[in-house]
Amino acid sequence: MSEISPYSPEERGLHGEVGIGIKPEDVPVGFKRLAYAWLVLKRVVMGVFSDGFIHAGNLAYLALLTVFPFFILAAVIASLLGQSAETQRAVASFLHVLPSSVADLLRDPIQHVLAARRGSSLAWLGALVALWSVGSFVETIRDIFRRAYGVKSTKPFWHYRLSSMAVIIASVILAVFSFIVQGVLVAAEQFIYTLLPFAKDIAGWVGLSRAIPGVVMFIALYMLFLSVTPSKYRFGGHSPEWPGALFTTGWWLSITALLPMVLARLADYDLTYGSLAGVIITLLFFFLVGLGIVFGAHLNAALAEPPLAGVETPQET
Repeated sequence: MSEISPYSPEERGLHGEVGIGIKPEDVPVGFKRLAYAWLVLKRVVMGVFSDGFIHAGNLAYLALLTVFPFFILAAVIASLLGQSAETQRAVASFLHVLPSSVADLLRDPIQHVLAARRGSSLAWLGALVALWSVGSFVETIRDIFRRAYGVKSTKPFWHYRLSSMAVIIASVILAVFSFIVQGVLVAAEQFIYTLLPFAKDIAGWVGLSRAIPGVVMFIALYMLFLSVTPSKYRFGGHSPEWPGALFTTGWWLSITALLPMVLARLADYDLTYGSLAGVIITLLFFFLVGLGIVFGAHLNAALAEPPLAGVETPQET
């Protein structure tokens, strides 16, 4: 596994490749955008091919390891906000964006874990352990971004860990409030349909609240990508964060829709893995999602423009 991608912004900056990296005389008139799109795609594919599959496998393992601690943490934070019921909404929303076979495998264990922790004196201890475990997942993504951008870490370990914990807590709070807003909008929709039947157009607009989980996914991924993007590229307009977050959101939703269709054509996969078939499918799903995150990281890095100053010294993330 290479340390950094040879197509990273830092490597491009060191070799004098600034701007969009295309010489006007090398591209026919009218094909500049197409040539740039091809160049970005080449950067992304080469970056993902170099070590993306290894990172995706690591993310799949960590995702399965941290999914239960995450909901323990979410339950504790929701109870602090006086919104314990929103934990069930969070679980339902999470399972909604998973393939049915994966959701069926995780639904009962998550409910059992939350029921066992409810009212327990060990809930806080479990939340702290969960915060640390999920932080390791975020740190893995941070390392993926470091390699994609070609930078090295120079800050103390505890600095990155505290940053990861802050991102996790902020994401959980955002999710809780989004579900509260969604509940209010659904209630408003029912009120309009029942008492104000002449205002169906307004109710239709309010009904758009059903898209909130997908929007929340994009916002959460955007916050995550923004927090783990190296500081040299995070501020100053050198690199957009939204393309990678948008791609990962679309990739995740596509995998959720397509994976059951693929599995339906592989009806004998359970004969190969036996009782572990459900676990293997879950790992496969998380592997594909992890591959999307890696692709999103390299997409942002491919679109990043090396700063004119300071490219000689890789900076911290």
